[in-house]
Amino acid sequence: QVQLTEAGGGSVQAGGSLRLSCETSSPYPYSVFSLAWFRQAPGKEREGVAKIDRDGGLGYAESVQGRFTVSRNNAKNTLYLQMDRLKPEDTATYYCAASVGYRRGLTEDDFDYWGQGTQVTVSS
Repeated sequence: QVQLTEAGGGSVQAGGSLRLSCETSSPYPYSVFSLAWFRQAPGKEREGVAKIDRDGGLGYAESVQGRFTVSRNNAKNTLYLQMDRLKPEDTATYYCAASVGYRRGLTEDDFDYWGQGTQVTVSS
């Protein structure tokens, strides 16, 4: 059973920062997972934000490139998303996701396990 639990959401003014974390409980070694962050705003489809492969390869959505940084700590079974220079359009529920092995894409179909989500609200 793979379980993902996000933390770190909240409310912040535009230009501010937040750091999300996602801890994983799993029978597999954490290092085998490819990991990602997604978000879903009200009335919109879920979209990929950032991913980090099992070998450390990174990928970002164009809308967050240069502002968000994804990282992982395999010793702590934890995924992070550092979000800087936040904008009101970043307001959404943020989800972490995982799959065993390498994942080329950053779509919902690429990931098998999901957290419950954490809310991020950015006010102008």
